[in-house]
Amino acid sequence: MELLNTILYTAVTYLFIIAGLRLLGKKELGQLSVSDLVFIMLISEVVGDVMRASNDSLAAGLIAATTLMLINRGFKAIKYRSKKFNTFLEGTPSILIRHGKINHKEMKQNKITVEDLEHAGREHGTGDISTIALAILEVDGKISILDSEKLKTDVPIED
Repeated sequence: MELLNTILYTAVTYLFIIAGLRLLGKKELGQLSVSDLVFIMLISEVVGDVMRASNDSLAAGLIAATTLMLINRGFKAIKYRSKKFNTFLEGTPSILIRHGKINHKEMKQNKITVEDLEHAGREHGTGDISTIALAILEVDGKISILDSEKLKTDVPIED
């Protein structure tokens, strides 16, 4: 009987979490923010005991999961309305290269090596760092690269 409870609780919890994540509007896993990552870690902790059919009730696990979903939804609403809160929670992008010149201060602060930049450049079809007009370390950890040829003249790069 305990095995059947585990199967049932796991299935109900799975469906509930999937429905909740869909309601939160996450399109791609690659779009996870810091708050999303913490949310997913906490959800796994909260529902873990429920799925193992421990003494915690299914209702208690679902209530806890709902609470986390509502908090996460609230954070998203506040982030949308407040640039300061969003910056506090997510951080800001860092310019690593501008006009082919490496910003060593940002590289050191973000623990990015020249090899990391070269690798990102190759992924974007630019093997030579000196041809990179702009390299930005995005808040999600990805490096965006624009080379001089792809950069349109109508997109100014401020110094």
